[in-house]
Amino acid sequence: MSEVVSYYDDVPRCSFCGKTEDQVHKLVTGSNVAICDECIELCVDIISEDRLTQADHDSVKLISPSRITSFLDNYVVGQAHAKRTLAVAVYNHYKRVNMQIVDGANKLSHAIKASDDLLAEVEISKSNVLLLGPTGTGKTYLAQTLARIMNVPFTIVDATTLTEAGYVGDDVETVLQRLLNAADGNIERAERGIIYIDEIDKIARKSGENTSITRDVSGEGVQQALLKLIEGTRATVPLKGTRKHEEQEMVQIDTQGILFICAGAFVGLEDIVRKRLGKHALGFGADWTVSEMSDEQLLEHVTAQDLADFGLLPEFVGRMPVVASLNSLNENDLIDILTKPRNALVKQYQKLFAAEGTELVFTDEALHAIAHLALERGTGARGLRSIMENILEESMYVIPDRDDVLRVVIDEQVVQGHDSAQLELQ
Repeated sequence: MSEVVSYYDDVPRCSFCGKTEDQVHKLVTGSNVAICDECIELCVDIISEDRLTQADHDSVKLISPSRITSFLDNYVVGQAHAKRTLAVAVYNHYKRVNMQIVDGANKLSHAIKASDDLLAEVEISKSNVLLLGPTGTGKTYLAQTLARIMNVPFTIVDATTLTEAGYVGDDVETVLQRLLNAADGNIERAERGIIYIDEIDKIARKSGENTSITRDVSGEGVQQALLKLIEGTRATVPLKGTRKHEEQEMVQIDTQGILFICAGAFVGLEDIVRKRLGKHALGFGADWTVSEMSDEQLLEHVTAQDLADFGLLPEFVGRMPVVASLNSLNENDLIDILTKPRNALVKQYQKLFAAEGTELVFTDEALHAIAHLALERGTGARGLRSIMENILEESMYVIPDRDDVLRVVIDEQVVQGHDSAQLELQ
């Protein structure tokens, strides 16, 4: 009976509110339909509200740096400076990710309503993290714990297993495939995850290396291949297998929201720092404290140029603006690791023995002996579990077949292999 566009005296009206073009600023007309600028703004507001609701659902729940550090203290002993640096970096990264999600939801309304905010067009760059420190100081465990705090997917990859595309080995894109698997195939969750690349120092090109005609496929070439992923790009990733297989099902993953944490021991980097600092400490009145600095103190003064001199590409270093060094662990630190964290190894084995109705006790001398043994082996905290397994193997073998053991006592002689664990019977 009536058209979608109402015409009274040949005057077009908005199909939604019925206002004429004289009553509104703008009336957009089409074939038998029209809409005014006021109704367009109303529709934009409705759609934007829905998008913001979805954006809030997709956002990562932010935890303040101080709370992140407090949480880390429950699981990781020492390394206060590294914890603080990581906490700030992770908080800022996911704040940036959330801001991008909200900005994306607001794009439609921003297109309709001009913003006077001078910061509206400012884009925040990614700040990936580089961890320096000896093996067994907790670099990997820190990253794992951070991922658990933020409730995001996490994967670990060894840089030495990666090669350039087209060569035997893992392409750098397989790193994203592992993260996607950790996210149970959910692309949106994977795009908010953390990728930990270990042994990154092993792909640094040392001076004088690679002078042969053979191509470097696992060193500088891998750094080049990682550049785009770390900076932020849309990468094509196979769901299964590798891109070397034809007819693979592929998906697109945006790495803008993925936090990359690279880590390595960087043996010899302290000599580069010492040499650089020493150049400024020559002549009369020179400060000789440079020569007295420990390796750990020197690593606290690392610059981008030092890392480039070590063999990392300057472009690669530029994508790792947050650098944190971890200190070597001493005997007291290792004892604290054994006993204090929420998931301390001693507590874990005590829980295993308690399930058999047996109490497990370590003397103070035994704990010192275990820590001393780990230091002798040069494995740091990483070697503590294997030492504990070796010490407790006999007891864990015997206890399940007995119901008369009240307590198992581990002393220094047991740790050193001179005696068996003491079994106190009921």
